Amino acid sequence: MKVLMVLTSHDQLGNTGRNTGFWLEELASPYYAFKDAGAEIVLASPKGGQPPLDPKSNEPAFQTDETRRFEADTQATAQLAKTVRLDSVNQAGFDAAFYPGGHGPLWDLAEDKDSAALIESFLAAGKPVALVCHAPGVLRHVKTAEGRPLVEGKNVTGFSNSEEAAVELTDVVPFLVEDDLKAKGGLYSRGADWAPYVVSDGLLITGQNPASSAPAAEQLLKQLAAGD
Repeated sequence: MKVLMVLTSHDQLGNTGRNTGFWLEELASPYYAFKDAGAEIVLASPKGGQPPLDPKSNEPAFQTDETRRFEADTQATAQLAKTVRLDSVNQAGFDAAFYPGGHGPLWDLAEDKDSAALIESFLAAGKPVALVCHAPGVLRHVKTAEGRPLVEGKNVTGFSNSEEAAVELTDVVPFLVEDDLKAKGGLYSRGADWAPYVVSDGLLITGQNPASSAPAAEQLLKQLAAGD
């Protein structure tokens, strides 16, 4: 079993002068769900190399057992420092793809043609794709084989408008994940703010927030097991 995890390369939070990037829990929790299940993991990002970490995600209030495990794991941190370039990746060598969130993906991966083509190729090959928190926003330009928005008519979730308002970034982000999924015809649903909530529709798995990252990874593993 081989899983591709795709991280952002974007480190600026709009015009605020603050840094952003990927959210650590959304990498670490799925990373160990896959690793502990025996999977080989490849980390990729648009620019390759060390992807930017949202510094807020490593503050004590947001640390978890998995984030601490990751930080202490020299093999994992070395792998993170050398992500492969996204444009060099082909779905043929993988069984599934997982996109952690953080605000960074809204600026780069959401507009990345290589990412959109990669997701399309995974799904066309019958391979599951999971995206959590802000990462479902990466689906905004992904199309079906018929050229329709991928999320049209599909059950999806992602970071909610109320959660974005709670972190006071509604007017900073380039678009709101909930609104964009709905605008593309997605059948958006959500759970309580900050509570785990995962939706599956065929090969597409989406999670609402950081707490949903581990459950989304487990759902991905279930799909892979069912397909064996």
